[in-house]
Amino acid sequence: MSYTVFATIPVKPEHLDDARDAVAAIVPQTRDEAGCEHFEPYRAADGTSNLYIFERWADRAAFDFHHAQDYTKAVFAQYEDWLRDAPTLVEVKELKD
Repeated sequence: MSYTVFATIPVKPEHLDDARDAVAAIVPQTRDEAGCEHFEPYRAADGTSNLYIFERWADRAAFDFHHAQDYTKAVFAQYEDWLRDAPTLVEVKELKD
């Protein structure tokens, strides 16, 4: 069964472009991971400085593998100074499940 997560990343407005670029830079590597089924970052349409990532992985182990990669850890390290608050992760399931 897939493991699907919706992440909200609350970025300080002055760091939004940097955070967006950092996430965008890891998209190709992330999508190439064996367990990645879908990885799509978004930014808020209302002008707030939030980033959102919709992620679907083959299972929780694939999700954990992604977060153990050096490129993912590097983005998290950059976030330390860029975030307004801690990111939130919500596990979601399809309505039919």
